Amino acid sequence: MEDKQNLLDLTRSDLNDFFANLGEKPYCTKQLMQWVYHQHQFDFDQMLNLSKKLREKLNAIATLELPKISQQNFSLDGVIKWAIDLGNENHIETVYIPEKDRGTLCISSQVGCALACTFCSTGMQGFNRNLSTTEIIAQVVIAQQYLSDKGKRISNVVFMGMGEPLLNEKAVYKACDLLLDDWAFGLSRRKVTISTSGVVPALYRMADITPVSLAISLHAPDDVLRDELVPINQKYPIQELLSACQNYLDSGTQERHILFEYVMLSGVNDSIEQAEKLAKLLKGISAKVNLIPFNPFPETQYKISKKATIEAFQDVLFNHGIRAMTRRTRGEDVDAACGQLAGKVVDKTGRTQS
Repeated sequence: MEDKQNLLDLTRSDLNDFFANLGEKPYCTKQLMQWVYHQHQFDFDQMLNLSKKLREKLNAIATLELPKISQQNFSLDGVIKWAIDLGNENHIETVYIPEKDRGTLCISSQVGCALACTFCSTGMQGFNRNLSTTEIIAQVVIAQQYLSDKGKRISNVVFMGMGEPLLNEKAVYKACDLLLDDWAFGLSRRKVTISTSGVVPALYRMADITPVSLAISLHAPDDVLRDELVPINQKYPIQELLSACQNYLDSGTQERHILFEYVMLSGVNDSIEQAEKLAKLLKGISAKVNLIPFNPFPETQYKISKKATIEAFQDVLFNHGIRAMTRRTRGEDVDAACGQLAGKVVDKTGRTQS
């Protein structure tokens, strides 16, 4: 018997085709999506506005199966981290960050990460595989189910968890379609952000495919240092990356902005001279810089920049007319802070083997 189709893998357009192939009307798509994403109902038999015949068909050929939660951790500052079991000894991690005016969910796009950024715990774990659309969307569903029972909501979703989203384009773009769809999660395009280390060819494609927001993991103001911190820079250096960023800004009919992420590493990339270079690099680009205090993890070679050093760096950017903010570290007591997500990964790259 063939595997059942997990309907969490399907966008509205996909579901229209799915129901058409069953000889059903297009309105079945809206009915099913509202049961799943608005009512959190995953039992076809309980979807009583679907005909009994259709419910029987769905039970025979389809499923709405979520992966299992292996662990749920609560930080003292309100952050929640879920470890999700994908089988075969692989786990991913998803983090909810509550703030006064919003609730941000940080989701993963791969099991591990192949890019090996030297300051990132995920990169140290190696890489196993891409996530399916089901596995990406399941993270949002799992968090939404828990939070809605507590009277909390997800206002923002960021692809800043485990993995490089633009090395898993098809599944990530489909997930974005669902995040923006009013029949599913109904988020604004500005409330969904893809963060990339700089996969330049995919950046050009993204500009034409999805209208969501863009964040660039920059972390260095020149190629020599970025080659070391973000190894993909050796393939796509900074000027190529910035050209792709400008193309993103110029594409589409609505105004776009870019968030440049810059982790602050003591004595590595946090000098006044480097701040001046960064300001010069980003001059004229419609962007904001997010300065991220480094979050330590076992065996790291890096240390946290001092608060005064970060403030001085930020002042240089301000003085050059560049919007900059310092991200407040959240969830570090449960290893849920930026750069700390590690999950549990069966590495296929061999990098974690001695």
